[in-house]
Amino acid sequence: MTPFARPEHAIVVDGLTRRFRDRVAVDHLSLAVRAGELYGFLGPNGSGKTTTLRMLCGLLKPTEGTGAVLGFELLHEAERIKAAIGYMSQRFSLYDDLTAIENLRFYARIYAVPGRGRAERIARMVELADLVGRETQLAGHLSGGYRQRLALACALVHNPQLVFLDEPTAGLDPLSRRSFWALIRRLVDEGTTVMVTTHYMDEAEHCDTLAFMYQGRLVAEGPPASIKITDFRRRVIEVGTADLRAALHLLQRWPAADTVARVGTRLRLVATDDRLSASDVQALLEANGQQVHWAHAVEPSVEDVFVSLVDKDRVT
Repeated sequence: MTPFARPEHAIVVDGLTRRFRDRVAVDHLSLAVRAGELYGFLGPNGSGKTTTLRMLCGLLKPTEGTGAVLGFELLHEAERIKAAIGYMSQRFSLYDDLTAIENLRFYARIYAVPGRGRAERIARMVELADLVGRETQLAGHLSGGYRQRLALACALVHNPQLVFLDEPTAGLDPLSRRSFWALIRRLVDEGTTVMVTTHYMDEAEHCDTLAFMYQGRLVAEGPPASIKITDFRRRVIEVGTADLRAALHLLQRWPAADTVARVGTRLRLVATDDRLSASDVQALLEANGQQVHWAHAVEPSVEDVFVSLVDKDRVT
């Protein structure tokens, strides 16, 4: 057991850094992931999420920093980490010319699942991933959603305590994404620690803890509700008007509005500070001849928070 590992934590790292020649992909990252939680790693493409995961999985050696995964040191026990975790990469990494059940059997052997309980464990994964009736289909013929379910089942076949998922819902339709996240939450509820990367901000609401990455650095960390309170100080107001296009153009020229966007049949405005009220927005629109149906303040989204943090990071 390393000095970095504590019983209540599945991952603890300090100053984790990875350089590729003169480019810093991950810049002195420090974080702790509690055992049994769903930890979301958010950020745009190129922010360092995948590089971080590869280091935590023992696939990539850190340039600097120390840490432990499930009690194993990153620098000296990478092979033990690989054997103890589950990992699902961005790309579908299974064999298209094997059936779903053949893929599961292959990975069960790779992960050295004991022969006596192997068939039972595989059957459990088929049920968990809702693959019943699709066992004999070639993996290459499965839909995107079921291919991802199969990939997750293969990553779980050896019953790991900790699973890393790298943008697991990229390219999936909304229904498949929702179904996949329900499966992830079920795993966490059963005691598995899950660390997932994504650049879909709406998915962050499913996580217990969020970490925002930008240009290789951690810019915020905490529960979604806490991050919205502590890292976002501006008012968000939504408004419905008779002429959304005209109201949008008017609000976009208003100095008190930081951003304004049309979302379906309403406008969503992020103010420059938290002093602006919904009545102020309504008054401005009506003073300029716009018919306002309603206006009210709403809770900021995770995307609002992240954009704010990125803008702040650019300035500093």
